Amino acid sequence: MQLHGGTVEARSGGIGRGSEFIVRLPMLVDATDPWSGSSAGGPTTATPRRILVVDDNEDSANSLAELLRLAGHEVHTACDGLAAVADSETTRPDVVPLDIGLPKLNGYEVCRRIREQPWGKSMMIVALTGWGQEEDRQRSRDAGFDSHTVKPVDFATLAHRLDAAPAASDGAMSGNDFA
Repeated sequence: MQLHGGTVEARSGGIGRGSEFIVRLPMLVDATDPWSGSSAGGPTTATPRRILVVDDNEDSANSLAELLRLAGHEVHTACDGLAAVADSETTRPDVVPLDIGLPKLNGYEVCRRIREQPWGKSMMIVALTGWGQEEDRQRSRDAGFDSHTVKPVDFATLAHRLDAAPAASDGAMSGNDFA
């Protein structure tokens, strides 16, 4: 309790009279929403994006998709590389968080194929992967990714990247981030 700045009290009127426990914790005054930087419960300032989450682990893809929906984004999912390319063409997402180790077509090739299309040049494509060595980051850059994030995903960092993403129709790319 001391680490949280709180207290705990226990009181009793004696045997058979019951007990009362009082727990006091300080109220968090500036709770920030990690998705938008706005106060919890307040209006969001983040621009809603169309997002295609691509991960062969369906639970992981669906969990991230749900969090992004709760943040106000339109979200679609794909669980293999071929589906990711096809879904990118039909949904035209602003942002594609893309796993590298995918069945049917790996994430590097998915990124290359999307970038070859006129509609894929302005999408923000973020590598979400368990591979984080400098060689892995270089391969992501070479394939056309805008940034490289090692799992587990830090949602505040991802939200910041989403805020920086241009709408797919903007035609402008944000700065590359491979840190």
